[in-house]
Amino acid sequence: MKIGIEAQRIFRPNKHGMDRVVLELIKKLQELDKVNEYFIFVKPGQDNLVIQETSNFKIIEITGAFYPWWEQVKLQKTAKFYKCDILHCTSNTAPYLKKLPLITTLHDIIFSEEKVLKVLTSNASLYQKFGNLYRRIIVSKVVKNSNTLLTVSNFEKNNISHYFQLKDKNIQTVYNGVSENFTTNFNPEQLEEVIQKYKLPKEYIFHIANSDPRKNTKRVLVAFNEFTQKTNRSHKLVLLGYKENDLRVMLQEIDATHLLEHISLLGYIPDNDLPAIYYLSKLFLFPSLREGFGIPVIEAMACGVPVITSNASSMPEVAGNAAHLIHPENVEELYNAMIKITSDAKYKNQLIEKGLLQSKKFSWQNTAKQVLEQYKKLHKEINL
Repeated sequence: MKIGIEAQRIFRPNKHGMDRVVLELIKKLQELDKVNEYFIFVKPGQDNLVIQETSNFKIIEITGAFYPWWEQVKLQKTAKFYKCDILHCTSNTAPYLKKLPLITTLHDIIFSEEKVLKVLTSNASLYQKFGNLYRRIIVSKVVKNSNTLLTVSNFEKNNISHYFQLKDKNIQTVYNGVSENFTTNFNPEQLEEVIQKYKLPKEYIFHIANSDPRKNTKRVLVAFNEFTQKTNRSHKLVLLGYKENDLRVMLQEIDATHLLEHISLLGYIPDNDLPAIYYLSKLFLFPSLREGFGIPVIEAMACGVPVITSNASSMPEVAGNAAHLIHPENVEELYNAMIKITSDAKYKNQLIEKGLLQSKKFSWQNTAKQVLEQYKKLHKEINL
């Protein structure tokens, strides 16, 4: 069997959610499958050592800057040139005119939800707006074209099935995983190197921030402001992936510019350093308004960090009983949860223990095994 995998963005230096998912999938498939032939279709980029070719995995660089042209024309043409039996598109979209048996991973349909869309477009960048528009045009056709649809949680499976009026057999849940690098096993020298490299505070609360309102950073800042004013705790707030200008604007909006001295901005963090940053934190905040899965929840748990996350969308499914769940629009609930965990050692340790167990339910090896089964199943069906 010849399998083509679309992994367009994995060579870019600053990788994000879907890029990391397909990269982990490919690495585990390389370990699991020594028989079938794979063609990994990527755009050229600086970080081209993240995966290596093996005897049955060939990396094919496809040039072309404009994403729709790359995906709609060049990707499928190249896959046909290499005589792929199956093309797996991994990031929500796929060629509009299908010419090969197609598996599509549809991580979520957030772009289609009017309530969320209004929030997103209020402060969205041109890139985000274009991405949402492109998905709204393409995905309904992709859903019809795909021989198999994969998604990342039962919540999202039900969401997609309802929205597109699908039967269960047309869509399969394959959970994301957590890398073995997210652990509680660090040596002191390694931790000290990360502390010095990023000038980390002695005690800090960690939040993956974003200008995307869905990530709920503004409410995190409001709750943290209350936390600093009403307690004598010395915790700082460490924000990953946020720019200083954006932070200043948001702090002005909530009348809390004094928080600047209590906040550390990290920018983009490479995957090698991220586990230690989780591990060193006292608490991880992930009160997102909407997620298809929510990988940071289990990454933090695997690093032995107590987690506050939302009682909305996929997050209760992923967190189980191992996180403190709050309503993501209720700042007071978030503040109270922060107080509870930082003041109640017994409760904090219970969350840590449960989180370590919960994170073990999700592995990239299991993800790869399930995806490989879908490849085999589809190949069998098209050759009957």
